[in-house]
Amino acid sequence: MTKDTFQILADEITLIRHDMERLQRTSLNKDEAKALNQELAKGVKQMANAAPAVYEAISARLDLAIDKIRREAVTAANDLAKAAGEARREAWRYFGGFWVWLASVGAAGAVLGLLAAFWMTGRGDAHAFGQFPGVYCTSAGDKIVTNAEGRKFCAIWIDPSPQTGG
Repeated sequence: MTKDTFQILADEITLIRHDMERLQRTSLNKDEAKALNQELAKGVKQMANAAPAVYEAISARLDLAIDKIRREAVTAANDLAKAAGEARREAWRYFGGFWVWLASVGAAGAVLGLLAAFWMTGRGDAHAFGQFPGVYCTSAGDKIVTNAEGRKFCAIWIDPSPQTGG
């Protein structure tokens, strides 16, 4: 069934009326709009007044946080310095003991070496003198003498004459 033009127009007017009623229920009248405007202005003013207080509160909290961080950093640095000092003292004790031990072993070795050198020096000199008397005779303070057969020997005076001063 087809609608006539008048019926179509009546349906459209009915739809427009429903839309108008719905708009009237959701829109504000002049007094309501004025009251809403005043509430919004009041809220904006309160926010504007609160902004410096919020800034001050945030700034104060940041200052407290910065102070706390500084104190904790100083405490941490002091603790680190203390731990480093303790580590240094412990290392000194540990390695110092090692070096004292090493020095004592070295000193004992040096003393034993000197004793061995003194013990061997006399024997070594006598042995070398016996092997090469011509080389060591004059440096030992003796004289090379030729005997009647023409052979040379090192004369060692056990009881030197007072004229030689020896």
